[in-house]
Amino acid sequence: MENIAFQPEFRPALPMVHGAKDYRDFRDTLTEMDRILVESGIEDAFVRRHLAEHVGTVSERKLGFLAKKIRKALRHDILLALSGLSVREFSAKLPDSRLFQWFTGTEQIDGVRPVSKSTVARFEKMFEEGEVARLVHHLNQTVMCAEGSQKLLLCETPPSFDQIFADTTCVEANIHFPVDWVLLRDAVRTLVKSVSLIRAQGLVNRMAEPRAFMKQMNQLCIEMTHARHKKDSKKVRKAVLRKMKKLAKIVSFHAEKHRDLLLAHRDKTEWSEAQAAQVVSRLANVIDQLPDAIHQAHERLIGERKLANADKILSLYEPDVHVIVRGKAGADVEFGNALYLAEQEDGLIVDWAFMQNQPASDSSLVKKSLAWIETNYGKPSGFSTDRGFHSKANSDHLEAAGIFNAICPKSVQELQERLEQDERFKQMQTRRASTEARVAILTNNYVGAPLRSKGFKNRNTRIEWCIFVHNLWKLAAMAAERRREILKAQAA
Repeated sequence: MENIAFQPEFRPALPMVHGAKDYRDFRDTLTEMDRILVESGIEDAFVRRHLAEHVGTVSERKLGFLAKKIRKALRHDILLALSGLSVREFSAKLPDSRLFQWFTGTEQIDGVRPVSKSTVARFEKMFEEGEVARLVHHLNQTVMCAEGSQKLLLCETPPSFDQIFADTTCVEANIHFPVDWVLLRDAVRTLVKSVSLIRAQGLVNRMAEPRAFMKQMNQLCIEMTHARHKKDSKKVRKAVLRKMKKLAKIVSFHAEKHRDLLLAHRDKTEWSEAQAAQVVSRLANVIDQLPDAIHQAHERLIGERKLANADKILSLYEPDVHVIVRGKAGADVEFGNALYLAEQEDGLIVDWAFMQNQPASDSSLVKKSLAWIETNYGKPSGFSTDRGFHSKANSDHLEAAGIFNAICPKSVQELQERLEQDERFKQMQTRRASTEARVAILTNNYVGAPLRSKGFKNRNTRIEWCIFVHNLWKLAAMAAERRREILKAQAA
């Protein structure tokens, strides 16, 4: 790969902006992010790694085109995570921001050449699983050494990875509150829309106007909502649910007929095989789950029986979403996936786990996380978390490994004694409070609440991009502050 030369793109200089301190601080940090990506070699290594499979199979010109595409994808993914905007909002803002154009290289001599929202969405998903995680650790390990710290952060002392602070949170999925009868509305809506698409292609089976079914379901939803205010609300709600069940079964029957028509006569439509498969898959997903959704609504409203969380359908479209019992003010129960984060003293995230399945307990995460951190950053001298991670097994493991145990004990009396008698424990527990803020910054400012990406794999990819951008922004902010201090000292 050493013989491949990358032609740097010409980027017009950013305009001089007077005043607007917040903008200038943001621009300075984004400029430092650009410098870190280039001078650390992270961007170059990332591009070359993805070009390796094409070397010898395509021309040099094609390699140059692919290199630009990969670099552009990396820059757009970084800016998308940093802005916290949706793909549509981002694609609309990019052509209007000189700073964003400069960072992504879309501003050229003959004009601005932004990409579409669909291309931005594809950029985020174009890299294989694990590639973004590799970027995170490459960045962290680069600034660990004295040489990397001096070059990138403009300081003599590299960030310390000696003390680790961890916490867990729930990343909320982009679903509505899972009221049981609303699942029936969701099912009917999806089936009606899919049937309408098939009928528009000329494949029809005898049935009423599809929109009439959706109108009926909407009317039943209104009745269900208003029923709670009536004197005999339980009786009314049960009667409405029975009508919903009947309507959902009718729509499901028609959807199956149209699905079979599409499978048998796809060649008579304008759709490709992939387009037809997408509609069939959408129909099958809802049709297969509808009996369970009807049973769930029946048990809850008519039978007045509770269901175990593990048996509930929370969303017809996100099967990996779970009920996360948080027990906190304003968030006693949340719907999404658990996320574990571990950071070092300066706030750089060094380990994480986005969990597809319902997590067993926080305490089960400690051993695996410490092993990973030791492999990539060296063995820490201290580890601090909240009382949810406390267990005798973890205490024994930390003692055997020679790592200071700053996990908050479950016993209030034991906690008070350690705070009074152990100064290091007190300091690490005090510092651990900032980890709560780190979790909030990542989930609210980067990931988004709720997380918009659909499907667990895409949500996991989005979180990894956000972690990488969070660390890159953190390091760039440190470098920008150091640069201002140097310029101030020189001016004095």
